[in-house]
Amino acid sequence: MLTSLPALSANVMEIIQMADVLVSRGDRTGAISLYRQWLRQPSPNGQYLAFFSLGVLLAFEDSLAEAECLFRQVIHLEPEFFLAHFNLGLLLERQHRIEEAITQWRDALAMPAIHDPRHREQEVLLATNAGRLLETLRDYQGAEAALTRSLRLNIEQSQVIYHWVHLRQKQCKWPTFDGLGRSLDGTLRASASALAMLSETDDPAEQLAAALHFTEQNIQLKPRRVPAHHRYRHERIRIGYLSSNFCMHAVSFLTVELFETHDRSRFEVYGFCFSAPDHSPHMQRVMQAFDHYHPVGHLTDDQIADFIQAKEIDILFDLQGLTSGARPHVVAMGAAPIQIAYLGFPGPSGLPYVDYVIADPFIFPEELKPYFTEKPLYLKTLFQVSDSKRFPSSSKTRADFGVPEDQFLFCAFNNNFKITPEVFETWMRILRRTPDTLLWLLLDNEWAEDNLRQAARVHGISPERLIFANRVSPPDYLARFSVADVFLDTFPYNAGTTATDALWSGLPILTYSGRTYVSRMAGSLLHSAGLDDFITDSLSRYEERAVQLANHPELLRQARLSLQRQRQSGELFDTRRFTRELESALSGLIRNT
Repeated sequence: MLTSLPALSANVMEIIQMADVLVSRGDRTGAISLYRQWLRQPSPNGQYLAFFSLGVLLAFEDSLAEAECLFRQVIHLEPEFFLAHFNLGLLLERQHRIEEAITQWRDALAMPAIHDPRHREQEVLLATNAGRLLETLRDYQGAEAALTRSLRLNIEQSQVIYHWVHLRQKQCKWPTFDGLGRSLDGTLRASASALAMLSETDDPAEQLAAALHFTEQNIQLKPRRVPAHHRYRHERIRIGYLSSNFCMHAVSFLTVELFETHDRSRFEVYGFCFSAPDHSPHMQRVMQAFDHYHPVGHLTDDQIADFIQAKEIDILFDLQGLTSGARPHVVAMGAAPIQIAYLGFPGPSGLPYVDYVIADPFIFPEELKPYFTEKPLYLKTLFQVSDSKRFPSSSKTRADFGVPEDQFLFCAFNNNFKITPEVFETWMRILRRTPDTLLWLLLDNEWAEDNLRQAARVHGISPERLIFANRVSPPDYLARFSVADVFLDTFPYNAGTTATDALWSGLPILTYSGRTYVSRMAGSLLHSAGLDDFITDSLSRYEERAVQLANHPELLRQARLSLQRQRQSGELFDTRRFTRELESALSGLIRNT
């Protein structure tokens, strides 16, 4: 450690250089002492720089209260030193003071000096991070505005574009790629996230390109930890499920009975969870469904991969893919000899060492194979599992949900980001041709509601014909389907879990099946249920069929009877049948390894 006497006569830049040398040698404590000694002098020149550097070191040491005081002193001495504003915001965020962090960054962004070209990088940092936190608070409009500011300063930010595009989708702001000027549409489209592109295109080549772009930008290719041909030869095949969605989430709503139903004489079932615990009865059920449940959210990606490898997992299911909260680096290390994508991301992931995707002949036709990095692992009947133990609230009526009793009721309960202007225009044509009908939509956020109502007005439809449903408890959510007349699916991002829920509740779905995996999900379910006449192959046919059903509601009765039979004895909701088919396919993979 350096002594104090040489330091006292040094200027601030020399002190910073000396401290950097100490840090490079692993002596952070020595660097902190050096700054403290130098700052004991009365008001040395460049004091704010030393305060700032000391604050950074103390933040690394988790001395957050003192670091916060130092950053505030820097801002008092040099209000236009924007890195101090930025670091203070990060420090507040670490302490879960999210609103304070946003305020700190917004105040800095409101200062006239931030527009000086010398501060451009700091302005980008402040705007990007303000947008990031605003998105977590579901202030989608504020988040989009902040990220728009960041992108106008620097368009070369793929991660920012990912979020900006999805924010506009969530708000139903159309055209999606037009918010920064039409000259940039191509740039934005080429940089959009793989998740966003599931809603934007039915071109499988574009979806694959988006996934590969993500991989190239974010995944460092490394040798596979466990070779694809490796066999552990356990007495029972060890299956691992990896997800952050073992809480109250659509994926675990579908899969919980699968976990429970695996044949324990042949399979040993592991759950690797990085969910935030929600303490719900559903999450408790999921946890109890595994033979071995391991919370791994506190571990790094490398540590999770090490842990999975140490457990000698034969087959690892990635239930997350490239969705929000994913840890794609884990599967990209190849911690198991067979890795399978399932449910979480219904498209090509582009991730290294993800070998298969669960499929059926309808959802994954032969012509789709060149556009997936995963091979299809075909199940005979149906790609999607479901939970036969769920039950809706009993004896619910339309009045309970605040919708009229005497009008034909279309519903479209997919997430708002799946709605495209083309599909919405089709819905408006359907309403125009069926004057005594209503459209019941999911209320996801206030901006989407406003934009959809305005779009209806533009199409000549009274906004009052759009009804928005709040999120409710799972039993009420299921019961809500039963009071509608027909479900209008979205395209190209079909309903997945929502389609299963609707059909389980006895509500027929009208869908458009296209060229991509994600655009064939609802069609796969309907085909399995023997309801192929509810599958269309164009928006024009979709429109005609919807109008026909509204004008002849008796056509829906037979479909409802068919769905009732499916619940009682059909293949669509037979989880045990699904599990045996899946296990047979998995056993085949092990035999052929």
